[in-house]
Amino acid sequence: MTSSPLTSAILFQLGPVPISKAVAATWLLVLVLGGGSWLLTRRLSLRPSRGQSLLELLVATLDEQIRATMQVAPEPYRALLGTLFLFILAANWSELIPGLEPPTANLETDAALALIVLVASIGYGIAGQGLRGYLRTFAEPSWVMIPLNIVEQLTRTFSLLVRLFGNIMSGVFVLGIALSLAGLLVPIPFMALDLLTGAIQAYIFSVLAMVFIGAAVQGHVGPPSASKE
Repeated sequence: MTSSPLTSAILFQLGPVPISKAVAATWLLVLVLGGGSWLLTRRLSLRPSRGQSLLELLVATLDEQIRATMQVAPEPYRALLGTLFLFILAANWSELIPGLEPPTANLETDAALALIVLVASIGYGIAGQGLRGYLRTFAEPSWVMIPLNIVEQLTRTFSLLVRLFGNIMSGVFVLGIALSLAGLLVPIPFMALDLLTGAIQAYIFSVLAMVFIGAAVQGHVGPPSASKE
């Protein structure tokens, strides 16, 4: 039990660096997801198995979501956005494992994820428009909007952080209270609700990342324009 929802208990020291439960859980999830990805993709075939067919369906679904949201070819963005979704989904669901602290209930983890989206949107924006073209978007519709457009970029990042942290932390609190008051069997509906909430939050975070990156790629400070005919 931690003394504050903004901190994570320290498990051990790695030299001078303290390793918290959230960091250890993150490493474990990375190993599991990385190992699972290797196992699923090491024997791809032109005649797919059921597992490969399911994997191809998931990739096709992701590609379609990227096309619909960002209105661009999905290939350059598939790895980043797919990894974000899978990691956040696994992290959110990990709270149902006894003794494992979900990394997304930790402020630092959510801040790192939001920062990844910010850096990616800047990087993809510069790659798509060039440095000058990207910087010019901050002067739209007029140069007097430059400070406000910069603040908007930062508030987007903060909103990603707060939304994910708030929803996952509240779920951890509710589940913990239910378990302490009602034992192991009664809170099962809360666990099912947590699974649904975790999946929804992973989806929302990923779609918002698509919106922000798509806006940078298309040269808009705000969200991308509506679908083109």
